[in-house]
Amino acid sequence: MADFPVPSAPRPGPPQPLPSPPAATPAPTPASVEMPSVPDDGGSTPQTGDLVVDATLRDLAAVDPTDLDAVLTAGESVHATLTARLSDLGS
Repeated sequence: MADFPVPSAPRPGPPQPLPSPPAATPAPTPASVEMPSVPDDGGSTPQTGDLVVDATLRDLAAVDPTDLDAVLTAGESVHATLTARLSDLGS
């Protein structure tokens, strides 16, 4: 059997600095967030023929789009109303 040289164990070098983390992207500020535009058609909202659904949609349309809490509350109300109406169709 031939004798091959056995490599010596690696020797640790001086400590290397860790790479710096990537620069964080700043979170958008309210002034930099573009709100979706809703066409102003004179205040009319879609008419479904269902008085309760139409009233809920009017309430949603009347909310200030910059008041996110109010938009969320009105949107949840629309969702609940539509869910109730759709469940009525199954009976």
